[in-house]
Amino acid sequence: MATNMFAANAYASIQGLSPGLGQGGAAGRIGGAAGAERPDFAALVQGAIGSVAEAGRAAEAQASAAAAGRADVVDVVTAVAESEAALNTLVAVRDRVIQAYEEIMRMPI
Repeated sequence: MATNMFAANAYASIQGLSPGLGQGGAAGRIGGAAGAERPDFAALVQGAIGSVAEAGRAAEAQASAAAAGRADVVDVVTAVAESEAALNTLVAVRDRVIQAYEEIMRMPI
């Protein structure tokens, strides 16, 4: 179960990665402007891992607060669900990257 804030943050991060894409601009497209600054793959992976770790820490903090009696169980369940969704997304992306690498390695030269 993803909350509106989780979805909005994901949408905002995707919009920041590809400026002009979907709005008719060529800056975010492959072969677009030569001087367009775009993040490299390592930065994208590092950002994704950081967001998953942050979601995990938030879920852990909510669970600790609930154990101390300072948080509602609904908040804990929401935080854990967001953390689980982020981790599942990261694992799915990892699997696709490995699958693509293996497919490239099978290509004849």
